Amino acid sequence: MPNPSTSSAKTHWEGNLFQGKGQTSLATSGVATFDVNWGKREAAGQGTTNPEELLAASLATCYSMALSNELAGEGHDPSSIDTQVDVTFVAGQGVTGIKITVSGDVPGLDAEGFKAKAEWAKDNCPISQALKAVPKELEVH
Repeated sequence: MPNPSTSSAKTHWEGNLFQGKGQTSLATSGVATFDVNWGKREAAGQGTTNPEELLAASLATCYSMALSNELAGEGHDPSSIDTQVDVTFVAGQGVTGIKITVSGDVPGLDAEGFKAKAEWAKDNCPISQALKAVPKELEVH
């Protein structure tokens, strides 16, 4: 059995939900710190982020890694995989849906074979497994 691995992030928050603000840090690696606040959910790209964007980044990374590993395990080392994850948030309901859009350059594998592996990764990467309760849509290019 493999040894468990724990990754950590930290958030410091000041104030109430609607007027407050915070900062989230990737504590394990120390490679990034993000400003976060509630009001910026609708104003993305203005120097702050939100939990849904961080969730999307986590799933996009995990999905790409799982897909590349599954492809390589079948003898098809990918030249590249590009994954975009869109996480839909509705106030009062939470995260209501996830859309994964993926394309890849995989020598020796046809489009049908790539799509089958892409579907597998949608259901089986560890972060996707943790998000089983959220409906996921897959678009393959």
